[in-house]
Amino acid sequence: MTRSEFVQAISTRMTHLKPEDIELAVRTIFAAMTEALARDDRIEIRGFGSFTARRRRSRQGRNPKTGELISVPEKRVPFFVAGQDLAARVDGNNRPPQRPSAMSSGGSVSNGTA
Repeated sequence: MTRSEFVQAISTRMTHLKPEDIELAVRTIFAAMTEALARDDRIEIRGFGSFTARRRRSRQGRNPKTGELISVPEKRVPFFVAGQDLAARVDGNNRPPQRPSAMSSGGSVSNGTA
């Protein structure tokens, strides 16, 4: 999905908003996320996933055209980890995974009396 398709999908659901306003909101959100990753901040969107910037060490690579060895410098790259809810939906399970509660952990609950 491209950014314009994303804006269009939101526009069909939020008909009371102008597409220009949705475009501005999407650009603003992406700019804020980009700036946060550039500052090495972590972005976490519950139920969706988290974004971080990871460092890749410098290494030796090869020029694919000539086969010549080249030095690839260290760099930071964006990295995404899908949340449990998103992963379950992508896998075809439309229900989010059940999270264990304190009462269903199998342990007994003590009220402090013997």
